[in-house]
Amino acid sequence: MPAQSKAQQRAAGAALSAKRGDTKVGDLRGASKDMYDSMTEEELEDYASTDLDGLPEHVDDDDD
Repeated sequence: MPAQSKAQQRAAGAALSAKRGDTKVGDLRGASKDMYDSMTEEELEDYASTDLDGLPEHVDDDDD
């Protein structure tokens, strides 16, 4: 499933970097830390590789 917003894509990229050992896990905050803890590297790759064209900056959670 691709990311639904630019913020989600960036958070996934940060979490993926930490999963791969390129950045420190302790540097993660907020959504990226949650994604690191709950998603596999494959799932993070899917989110992080989403094309940003046409994506909103953020997605409202009010629809749930």
